[in-house]
Amino acid sequence: MLTDFSTQTILITGGTSGLGLAMSEAFAEAGAHLVIGGMLTPAEGAKISASLMEKGAASCIFDDADLRDGQAARGLVKRAEARTGAIDVLVNNAGIQHVEKVETFPPEKWQAILDVNLTAPFHLIAACLPAMREAGYGRIINIASAHGLVASIHKSAYVAAKHGLVGLTKTIALEAADSDITCNAICPGFVMTPLVAEQVRAHQEKTGLDFEAAGPDLIKDKHPTGRFVTPRQIADMALFLAGKNAGGITGTTMSVDGGWTAQ
Repeated sequence: MLTDFSTQTILITGGTSGLGLAMSEAFAEAGAHLVIGGMLTPAEGAKISASLMEKGAASCIFDDADLRDGQAARGLVKRAEARTGAIDVLVNNAGIQHVEKVETFPPEKWQAILDVNLTAPFHLIAACLPAMREAGYGRIINIASAHGLVASIHKSAYVAAKHGLVGLTKTIALEAADSDITCNAICPGFVMTPLVAEQVRAHQEKTGLDFEAAGPDLIKDKHPTGRFVTPRQIADMALFLAGKNAGGITGTTMSVDGGWTAQ
């Protein structure tokens, strides 16, 4: 381990499923104090919290703040700080998706995607920075996407939000450069999460392929490797960027995308 996380508090939005859960598990194994967000019932959240503590988390708190509401996002930070102290590492991971051509893209879907994928990270970062500045230390990790660097058809809101998140990452890195506070974006390619599984099922219906064949067929033009990125590969990158030895890396994007953006 490059950092002992046993004294650190890690806030992970969307930390109860997919990439977020993989990162929650990785930081739990590193002994961190966790605050995980997600749209679950308190009982479901408590169950996941208990499982993360079994994996080694020093403590784990679940919070069901609705990140479509900016004040609720800021409240998540305030509650976390009240219970665990300053947040050492903020991981903005929560995200939603909708796939449809722009002419018929529902305006309410557009707004929700921007609210969760871009505006919520702004509120969370703004709420975390004062305590990070006072402590003189912090790590902010934004889970963007290959779609924060390149575009695909029928994903106008998601691409716009993720490009915006990459821009926000750079701005925060510059504003926090006078302290040991870094801000970076991880840009995953296709990872088999519930979000991507929906796209695989849609491709399955379109092509008639079974699910196992539809996945590789969906990504064949994007990933030169022909393989999905694994959740653990993203979690390992997050662990690295969260570490003290990564203090010289800020304002950048780390592509973990099977070669997608090398093309």
